[in-house]
Amino acid sequence: MERLKRTDRLVVLSSILTKNPNTLYSLNDLAVMTGAAKSTISEDLTLIKELLLSHSLGELCSLSGAAGGIFYKPLQNEKGSKDFLKELADRLNDRERVIPGGFLYMNDVIFDPHIISRIGEIFYTKFQHTVPDFIVTIETKGIPVAAMTARSFNIPLIIVRNSGRVTEGSSVNINYLSGSTNRIQTMSLARRALPDHAKVLIIDDFMKGGGTAQGMVNLMKEFNGVVVGIGVVMTTRNPEQKLIKDYTALLELISIDAETNEVIIKPFLGKNVLF
Repeated sequence: MERLKRTDRLVVLSSILTKNPNTLYSLNDLAVMTGAAKSTISEDLTLIKELLLSHSLGELCSLSGAAGGIFYKPLQNEKGSKDFLKELADRLNDRERVIPGGFLYMNDVIFDPHIISRIGEIFYTKFQHTVPDFIVTIETKGIPVAAMTARSFNIPLIIVRNSGRVTEGSSVNINYLSGSTNRIQTMSLARRALPDHAKVLIIDDFMKGGGTAQGMVNLMKEFNGVVVGIGVVMTTRNPEQKLIKDYTALLELISIDAETNEVIIKPFLGKNVLF
């Protein structure tokens, strides 16, 4: 490959690493991509690392040994995450979002790539120490956030279905009590989707009573899976006692009035606070 100028090389290296979080690259790989010597690449990476840290844009980490290399961790700092969640809560505190039945319209947020990618990085920052093998969610609104979290971890996403799919072969089905509808429902996961004894991180968009999250925990037990954490974008203040005790929420729905259309959402400050 034609040798790149240093400014071009820094742009290329930064782009490769930040667009592929937690992907290990050897110095030789990066040298081939840029046409530079490994010693030169090492100097470039030192500069990129310093810039990322100084601007709170994540962290470059190295792995020593014959199979070692460099990889990017999309870590979010505490202040930036709190400011982001405060802005998101303010955006959701809009009377126009309240729809008949006392529900809150959130599709524009849940399916906004900029927002959900940031949320995925926040969940990564919180749960990176758990080192999961898979991200697990249930269809449908939890999928975008879970997908961005899986991208940050660079691990596969597994989607629990509301019913079995013929195209996925035999499946495990369990019944659970949905906290939002207060009805018995069924969730299903193909037997081939998850290997035995896998470590899983459960990510979802909303939690009311915790019934859906508890159902996913029970479903993971059928695969001898180990749940290393549970993260939800929003939880409700009531009921205070959830079926799931150990979870992390980003936002809290304090109250919603279907008559006045007043809604109060704030960054979650409960027991399982993010920071």
